Amino acid sequence: MTSLVYHPPADEGLKILYQDDSCLILDKPSGLLTVPGRGAEKADCLAARVQRRVPQALTVHRLDMGTSGLVLMALNPQAHRAFNRLFEQRHMEKHYVALVAGRVAADEGVVDLPLLTDWPNRPRQKVDLIDGKPSITRFRVLARDPAGRWSRLSLSPLTGRSHQLRVHLQSLGHPIFGDELYADANTRDAAPRLLLHAERLAFIHPLTGQPVAVSSPAPFGDGPEA
Repeated sequence: MTSLVYHPPADEGLKILYQDDSCLILDKPSGLLTVPGRGAEKADCLAARVQRRVPQALTVHRLDMGTSGLVLMALNPQAHRAFNRLFEQRHMEKHYVALVAGRVAADEGVVDLPLLTDWPNRPRQKVDLIDGKPSITRFRVLARDPAGRWSRLSLSPLTGRSHQLRVHLQSLGHPIFGDELYADANTRDAAPRLLLHAERLAFIHPLTGQPVAVSSPAPFGDGPEA
């Protein structure tokens, strides 16, 4: 089993980008768990910080600890059920941006590779063509380093498997900079954090019927040191 040391960023308040009577959309910093991990040392997380200020808030979905960006939380049980259905039925539009190692040749494409937990090495996931669960990611190149050192990608997961984007990009031969689980040592150490950011959530509000779209620019530029 892989064990990562947890050093959450200081609590400097919540960055709430959207709020109504039924939900919050927050901008999670990299390095913070979405929900508590195992052990008292992993109790500090986005959900706990939100619930200290908004006690009724309920977790709907998660981002990996190293991933920054948009997280939706419900504010009552009815909304929690409705937003869960939205994610389960794939009616939530999700977009990420990532900076990956190497030059991605295709301007756009789809990765369709089933994923399964790598139990001896959990929380790692792996591609398993026999027993894996269907996992699909669309990608589009936003920028390329002329020297071929990196590519900046827009990513749209059509399924919501654990570590899906990270494993799919590794499978293409383009791991994300700063990835402690799936990148080679040089790619991992080239950035101070995982360069993956949830930049957009868009949906038809399940309780009001109104369109909602929230965006958050990636907090990193082009190149792993930017």
